Amino acid sequence: MNAPAPNAAFLSETVTHVHHWTDRLFTFRCTRDPGFRFLAGQFAMIGLMVDGKPLLRAYSLASAPWDEELEFLSIKVPNGPLTSRLQHIQVGEKVLIGRKPTGTLILPNLLPGKTLWLLSTGTGLAPFMSLIKEPEVYERFENVVVTHTVRDVNELAYQDFISEGLPNHEFLGELVGGKLRYYPSVTRQPFKNPGRITDLIRSGKVFSDLGLPVFTPEHDRVMLCGSPEMLAETKGMLEERGFTEGSMNRPGSFVVEKAFVEK
Repeated sequence: MNAPAPNAAFLSETVTHVHHWTDRLFTFRCTRDPGFRFLAGQFAMIGLMVDGKPLLRAYSLASAPWDEELEFLSIKVPNGPLTSRLQHIQVGEKVLIGRKPTGTLILPNLLPGKTLWLLSTGTGLAPFMSLIKEPEVYERFENVVVTHTVRDVNELAYQDFISEGLPNHEFLGELVGGKLRYYPSVTRQPFKNPGRITDLIRSGKVFSDLGLPVFTPEHDRVMLCGSPEMLAETKGMLEERGFTEGSMNRPGSFVVEKAFVEK
């Protein structure tokens, strides 16, 4: 049994797994209350009790809606109020999970289309880890492209799972096979795809590498999650091409997640 949550708005869950990708990046999993429901791509407020009060930040759920546990991807900010503590969390310790997940990176906010582009930098990959494990994504789109841009090669979290694990998954492999494309890029080290995703879009390299046509608002749908600079630049590029931003009230040809964790 979980200890009672200190506030009715939060659940108290137990950490079950911690994995440190680098000295700047880690993943953790925790138990999931049977009543906790969310859509692929959403985020929740998560945190710790500090000095008797909840300290919380918005974190995208990297787990699928059908997963038995909840998973999160986090950076480590040395002086960050939450991450400076969260990075030291151990299996068996408690975390707070907000009861009401939300967010814009959900399928109902997009119009029907042919190719779904999931463009991420850093920990912005997290909501897309949830989406690429969602069967409905493959029912709705012919192609699903995940791009992940990081500074160093060792920050390409989940790269083996996306390229090998998921296509060979016992239940999802058949759905994913032939539809899911993974396009990592690295900005500060030699790599097969060097540079920022915005530059790779402008040059057309990402499209030629994947054998896919250049973005059009008629056929392509785009989700964005990452650094504020990437979000602003890519949004501008999409709008120049005639894309319209979707929301809860009106589906569009692209959506942006603005609740990005850097603390």
